[in-house]
Amino acid sequence: MANPIPCFHCGLPVPAGSRFQAQVLGEARELCCPGCQAVAEAIVAGGLEHYYKHRSETAANPQALPQALPDELALYDRAEVQAPFVEHQGELSETCLLIEGINCAACGWLIEKHLRALPAVAEAHLNLSNQRLQVRWADSQLPLSELLKALRKIGYAGHPWQADAATAQLTRDNRRAMRQLGVAGLLWMQVMMASMATWPEFNIDLSPELDMILRWVSLFLATPIVFYCCGQFFRGALRDLRTRHLTMDVSVSLAIGGAYVAGIWSTVTGQGELYFDAVGMFALFLLAGRYLERRARERTASATAQLVNLLPASCLRLDAEGHSQRILLSELRTGDRVLVPPGALLPADGSIVSGQSSVDESLLTGEYLPLPRGEGDSVTAGTLNVEGPLTVEVEALGDATRLSAIVRLLERAQHDKPRLAEIADRVAQWFLLIVLIAAAAVGLAWWQIDPSRAFWVVLALLVATCPCALALATPTALTTATGSLHKLGLLLTRGHVLEGLKQIDTVIFDKTGTLTEGRLTLSAIHPLGALDSDACLALAAALENRSEHPIARAFGRAPQAAERVDSIPGQGLQGWVAGRQLRIGQPAFVSELSGQNAPTIPGEHGQWLLLGDQQGPLAWLVLDDRLRDDAPALLDACRAQGWQVLLLSGDSSPMVGEVARQLGIEQARGGLTPDAKLAELKRLHEQGRRVLMLGDGVNDVPVLAGADISIAMGSATDLAKTSADAVLLSNRLTSLVQAFALAKRTRRIIIENLAWASLYNGLVLPFAALGWITPIWAALGMSLSSLLVVLNALRLTRTPTP
Repeated sequence: MANPIPCFHCGLPVPAGSRFQAQVLGEARELCCPGCQAVAEAIVAGGLEHYYKHRSETAANPQALPQALPDELALYDRAEVQAPFVEHQGELSETCLLIEGINCAACGWLIEKHLRALPAVAEAHLNLSNQRLQVRWADSQLPLSELLKALRKIGYAGHPWQADAATAQLTRDNRRAMRQLGVAGLLWMQVMMASMATWPEFNIDLSPELDMILRWVSLFLATPIVFYCCGQFFRGALRDLRTRHLTMDVSVSLAIGGAYVAGIWSTVTGQGELYFDAVGMFALFLLAGRYLERRARERTASATAQLVNLLPASCLRLDAEGHSQRILLSELRTGDRVLVPPGALLPADGSIVSGQSSVDESLLTGEYLPLPRGEGDSVTAGTLNVEGPLTVEVEALGDATRLSAIVRLLERAQHDKPRLAEIADRVAQWFLLIVLIAAAAVGLAWWQIDPSRAFWVVLALLVATCPCALALATPTALTTATGSLHKLGLLLTRGHVLEGLKQIDTVIFDKTGTLTEGRLTLSAIHPLGALDSDACLALAAALENRSEHPIARAFGRAPQAAERVDSIPGQGLQGWVAGRQLRIGQPAFVSELSGQNAPTIPGEHGQWLLLGDQQGPLAWLVLDDRLRDDAPALLDACRAQGWQVLLLSGDSSPMVGEVARQLGIEQARGGLTPDAKLAELKRLHEQGRRVLMLGDGVNDVPVLAGADISIAMGSATDLAKTSADAVLLSNRLTSLVQAFALAKRTRRIIIENLAWASLYNGLVLPFAALGWITPIWAALGMSLSSLLVVLNALRLTRTPTP
């Protein structure tokens, strides 16, 4: 089969025999489906075809975006639905939409231009970094549902966006931290210039009046640094002293407070050195370290907040007379009956009252093919109805659903610290205790030797031995490594991953969507009659053209659809193409049309479908869930680490054994429920194994939550992502190979940082106690020590991207 040409709009392969075209930039462009054709024509008709000149990536396929029915969009026009996310200001309304399908900056230009061309739209601004669209429009002229349709017309899906309370609070805290850091940096530079002018080393012939003015200017500029920028340190120190718990805040507060008080005494008396520059230097370095930690937490929270909900926003409820009405999911009640059309998600747990279909439960079970379901069968919220309409009686909603039961497995700490960070905290506490005892002893000794120097020696000792480098050693390295891993496409959501990877000795892989791509592709066509492969493919695509079954996607879109197509769940499709009756599906079902015996499937691997007409079989079509190209490299890397490798899948098909054979995995089991997977994990833990889990489905959630380290694929379900310790956003398995190497480097650099910080603080303590270090040099040494730790951590940025 020749390589198909890519679709001009979305880049997906154009199916053989496709005739979808559009005139773009003066040429006829080949397109893969009617959705891309409609979007391309809409863009050209709106005078926006320059989008295609400036885009850096192909657009998203419109049919891959979440589908919205007209009556579902109409729900957004209800006042009670709009209340949480739409503000009405006179004749204009304002809202924020989260946009799906954005790939490059040209998408932002296209969206803004298209919306601003609408008469009712006053403003439209898209933030490319977070893909949020701010819109002000006349709601009376253009309902919100029509605005969302206008976006879909050019190939983008919009959803109301609302920040949850935790994310909003984190954003406010981050802005405040940024302001404090900026104020500290700006004022410190001014304090440095004013203070340095009073130093005897500069030998500036200052008049007593000017010297006094500069001292008071330094005090005036340093005061906001102490009370506004460093207020969090003093509040933290008071809290820790109340709980009899020593932390870095106690030492920092003593040093900053002591230097500030010393500066005030020097300013009032006009004698001695000013220490306001040391206060500013302290504040800048400490606030910078905490800001790095805050940014890492904010990135993790924003990544989690963008995950899409598994459940639908609305459903069709049936009344006593059998009439359907579109309602919000929150309005559904136990005992209600809902109509679930083909292609729709199940809104709740329940049992089928009438209808027969296939239900895609791959998110829950790992089965990559939909399973037949009929009257009396139970169905689960969040699964996909594939073929026929179903009437379902609701039995469980919200927290009572099977989906929520799996969510409850995720109740565990979200802010756990790496063991190295906990060790650093304990070391810092003991070191602080030693320093405070030493400071008291040194102060008493110097009071006996030279009372005039006692205060300055104690202040220098507190400043020089402040464990800032100890406090920065772990978070700076972890934050830098987190950024490097993010470039590789791996997002860490738990702190113990980088340290814990070195302890792993066993890896559990899921199959569907992890080692394989998770979607069926047409791998071969074997003609059985006079028609060639292309002719058979055209007939099969015509039959599958209107089907929502995952199998249909493997055939692409045909230029024409079959007539009077009937779907027989679990068997196949029947229809007429150009007056010819055809069937595709199970061999017995297809052969029944011609009255012949069903032929024997000639192979074991893959999903074999038979195409036939009234004269007999026409061709075998082989579908397969293709193995990821980089899966062998990851398996080789795991074996190089000496790890034991297992394949545990919910799929009960022969594909499990085939994937294991191709990758050389000796221990492989299929058809496992989530409970069975969790039992296997417990068995490994009882043997003393340290387990890494890589999965993507809801059925993997218990194992992801229970494994020592868990990684979810970027294409995984939301539950899998939120339960995992890391998310492979890029879906490139080779990124994990580089992540393993980076984890080793990170641990080594953390140990180096801790060793240096401990060595510096240990060596400087006796020199400060002997009075050989002034507070100014103590502040400089502390700052250089912290800077060295930060620079050492920045070596982790030198990580090649794949």
